[in-house]
Amino acid sequence: MLRVAITRAAPENARTAERVRAYGAEPILAPLLTITPCTYDTGTKAAQALLFTSSNGVRAFSGARELPALTVGDATAEAARAAGFADVRSAGGDVANLAALASATLNPTSGKLIHIAGDHVAGDLSGQLSAAGFTVERRLAYISVAAEVLPPALLQPLDIVLFHSARAAETFVRLGAPNSATLTAACLSPQVAEPLRHAPWRQLIVAPAPREEALLDAALGGPDSPAGASA
Repeated sequence: MLRVAITRAAPENARTAERVRAYGAEPILAPLLTITPCTYDTGTKAAQALLFTSSNGVRAFSGARELPALTVGDATAEAARAAGFADVRSAGGDVANLAALASATLNPTSGKLIHIAGDHVAGDLSGQLSAAGFTVERRLAYISVAAEVLPPALLQPLDIVLFHSARAAETFVRLGAPNSATLTAACLSPQVAEPLRHAPWRQLIVAPAPREEALLDAALGGPDSPAGASA
């Protein structure tokens, strides 16, 4: 059975672990980031919609749920619906897809957009939407604290390491990338993979789309995946 390390933060790593088990692999929780909520303004006056680029932002938002919630992907949309938002629109991809969704479904003259975000956001959502005429207000809802020492789980025998964020990838490399030459790195996107190119790997896989199901299929699901090759 393949041993698959999951470097994303809790509580989302538990959901990923369930999916890894469904592929017949053994999940190993090895978070490289810790999510810490912040105190911030949750008021939505004069806003026409909320933007969420992660499920962590949804969990950190305690304001009103009447506005449309535009999310970067399906997992974040799922979290928004579970949190009580009725009008949830998923971009099904990355920040560029979210900017395109907002531009296609919202009007720049109908009010500002509030981005409930963490301290590290991939891409330039505000820049893209500002160029389309929107006013975007970013609210810092949480910070992601990088590990200063490697989780012991990453020093155990492993086959695959999953990376959902560039921050986790950067942290792994900064902490020495132990045993990387014997491991497969599976990355959610090219941006996540970029920091990992500074370490040697047995194989480096990039998901064909920035969605977890695509990541797990690439790592565990097909005949060309490490799982298929070992079968």
